[in-house]
Amino acid sequence: MGSLSIWHWLIVLLIVALVFGTKKLRNIGGDLGGAVKGFKEGMRESEEPGSQEKQRELSRDGTVDVEAKDKSRSNDYR
Repeated sequence: MGSLSIWHWLIVLLIVALVFGTKKLRNIGGDLGGAVKGFKEGMRESEEPGSQEKQRELSRDGTVDVEAKDKSRSNDYR
């Protein structure tokens, strides 16, 4: 299998744009960009020193620990 030239990629791009429409492709791109941005922010927060201490403080302040809540739900059905 040979490599595809620029003309092949342009034809594929044109067909995809015709099938899905530019508005839907723009929405998908925006959603994907937002997901990548959220992932990067999450990684940055986890790398900060003391981020685990912040999480412990939040759980002491009366917020619900999601992992503990999920575990208790799974035990309810046994």
